[in-house]
Amino acid sequence: MDANTHKALNDKLYDKRKGGALEKASILILTRLETQVRNALNANDYTRIEKIVDQLCNDFAFAVHQPHARNGGLIGLAAASIALGPDVARYLHKIVPPVLACFDDIDARVRYYACESMYNIAKVAKGEILLYFNQIFDALCKLAGDLEPSVKNGAELLDRLVKDIVSESASTYVSVLHISEDTAVPDSESTKAALGLDLPTAFSLSRFIPLLHEKIGAIHPFVRQFLVSWLTLLDSIPDLELVTYLPSFLGGLLKFLSDENQDVHNSTQIALERFLTEIKKIARIKRGIAESKKSQTEYRVKRSNSSVKSERTGRSIRTERSVKSIPESQEEKLPADSEAAESTSVDQDSITDEKFDHADGDWVPGQDVDIEYSEILEILVKFLSESPEEEIQLTALRWIDSFFEICAEDILSFVPQLLLQVLPAMASNVEQVRQAANRVNSSLMDYIMSLAEEPPRQALQASVDSIAQLPPAAVSGLPPAAVTALKEANGTTGRETLAAIRQRKTRSTDLDFEKKQQDQKDDPPQETKSLPATPPEDESSEPKQSRHLDYEASVGALTLQFLNEHEETRVAALAWLIMLHRKSPRKILAINDGTFPALLKTLSDPAESVVTRDLLLLSQISKNSDDSYFTSFMINLLKLFCTDRRLLETRGNLIIRQLCVSLSAERIYRTMADCLERDEDVEFASIMVQNLNNNLITAPELSDLRKRLRNIDSRDGQTLFITLFRAWCHNAVATFSLCLLAQAYEQAYYLLQIFADQIEMTVSILIQIDKLVQLLESP
Repeated sequence: MDANTHKALNDKLYDKRKGGALEKASILILTRLETQVRNALNANDYTRIEKIVDQLCNDFAFAVHQPHARNGGLIGLAAASIALGPDVARYLHKIVPPVLACFDDIDARVRYYACESMYNIAKVAKGEILLYFNQIFDALCKLAGDLEPSVKNGAELLDRLVKDIVSESASTYVSVLHISEDTAVPDSESTKAALGLDLPTAFSLSRFIPLLHEKIGAIHPFVRQFLVSWLTLLDSIPDLELVTYLPSFLGGLLKFLSDENQDVHNSTQIALERFLTEIKKIARIKRGIAESKKSQTEYRVKRSNSSVKSERTGRSIRTERSVKSIPESQEEKLPADSEAAESTSVDQDSITDEKFDHADGDWVPGQDVDIEYSEILEILVKFLSESPEEEIQLTALRWIDSFFEICAEDILSFVPQLLLQVLPAMASNVEQVRQAANRVNSSLMDYIMSLAEEPPRQALQASVDSIAQLPPAAVSGLPPAAVTALKEANGTTGRETLAAIRQRKTRSTDLDFEKKQQDQKDDPPQETKSLPATPPEDESSEPKQSRHLDYEASVGALTLQFLNEHEETRVAALAWLIMLHRKSPRKILAINDGTFPALLKTLSDPAESVVTRDLLLLSQISKNSDDSYFTSFMINLLKLFCTDRRLLETRGNLIIRQLCVSLSAERIYRTMADCLERDEDVEFASIMVQNLNNNLITAPELSDLRKRLRNIDSRDGQTLFITLFRAWCHNAVATFSLCLLAQAYEQAYYLLQIFADQIEMTVSILIQIDKLVQLLESP
């Protein structure tokens, strides 16, 4: 630079400095600095241009303790960039760093001039500035929360310009620095030509995501608003596919929902809705393509089968002609007709094939977008458990509910964690959260119920052994659920087919078959029966890892909910256990695990609805278990009544009646009678017999048992009466009423004589006799 320009850039007055750098903003009169740079550019004197740029950077822009010099250097760099025009690309690596360094200056005026300088540089460089997008984005992110209004205004202007450049060029622009000199023409045509060479674009989303992940934890509302605006912009550019990187910033975005600034909250909600809508759209597209491919495969198999059938028919016609003698004229006519028909069939098949091939070649936006659903679900479940914010919980629940339509199979591995969070949310004080939790719970339960039930192991193994001998045509006709269940029973997973099972079982016979083929190689070809072709495996698709529900972890999570203070949560947990036990009774709730004591303890729950479902579950377990489990259940129930007398007084009758509804009343009374007969606690045995007797006499649920007791002439009736009588002897009044109920009046007469001579009449016995008399006198 000449001395006058150097002196003007160091001037303290802004107007003079601006006159020194840009003497007049006119096309006709250029500044001295612009003239020097432009003249050097026209003369191809690149060395002088580099010296000028180095002088502006080192002597001015990097002068840390001289703010006026830094300001002059910033404006000088902007003027040099304007003079360079499209050729500024090769000097950006020197021009941009000092400008970026000035964004962190403590002087507000320097920060403002840095925004102004970068604005002019970006306006000239256009797509080339995308090479420095991360650095510019980092600087703008810091300035978004700047306290100086002028700096904020300058940063907003620069932000708008960079957004415009990103919108226009981010997905396609290739820097001229990456293009060979013979094609390096800075216009749109060269960019398109460069794209054909598979060169990297100036903007890289993969390089930007780590920076976004770092910045997404910001707390300042203005910075958050800045980040949301950029996420919205990048998501609106189709070729970038920002949704692929959603797990990298979803967690920070969800935190924005707790911001007190309403603008941040609203814009975040809109951005999240956009992402969810886009995910749903991509899932629908992939599902449609998969169904289309399936239809094409079925069509090709069907056509292959018809071709085999047509070929077989043609062979039979030719064989008949060779056997029968036909006139020559007819013999010539028939093949002609046959060839015409075959030609027509081939033409139609070729047309259909072309249509399917064309459909296969069509590219649909979104079909090749891979989204990590498991990572997204992990983030949602984490926020559901850790965040107390109602808005975050509501959003997480809505997303999870939507994922049942998108990727229900990915939710299976998160069922235990979801149960820990969703069931308590069903009792939330916020109506919207409660409704969303109920929807997720219903969707999750419906999906688990829709999974294939677990059939008996022996039956499945027998089915596998028999179906392995079937031909491919018969196997292809089986329902998908049957094929899946059979594969799991045989220990096969992933994409292993039944043909592979059959191959393992017939490996020895295949060797004999190959030997036979070798022996018949030189023999004349014989007519063989062709089997229909089976659909080929899709080589492009990778085998998916089969997912299964973790029953043990799920039951553990549900058992913890018994301690929840809300009745709705406890009821929902028991409903889940009932459903899981019905679905897979052999996988959950054994007598020796920790769930059984918890279920017994839940009988003391203050809510009657909880106790009712608990009894239903216990009864359901007993139905699907052997006698030892049932006996153990009755023994533990009696022990619970013995230790918790209040439970016996308040809920004893309810528990006994509910069990008699779900299970066999005779079985319950027989088992309890056997246990009470050997009980050493005579007082408890007397009280328990009294309760059992009262229910036996009055409960409508035990009407069938009363009818059996009245029929003591039969062998079964006698056995039942004797079993009860031995235990009922712990209570005199109960024993007498049992004899009356069984119409054993002679035995009742002898009992009255014993009462009169040997038993002391206590208040308790008198009260029991009074109740019995009232029952006898009642209609």
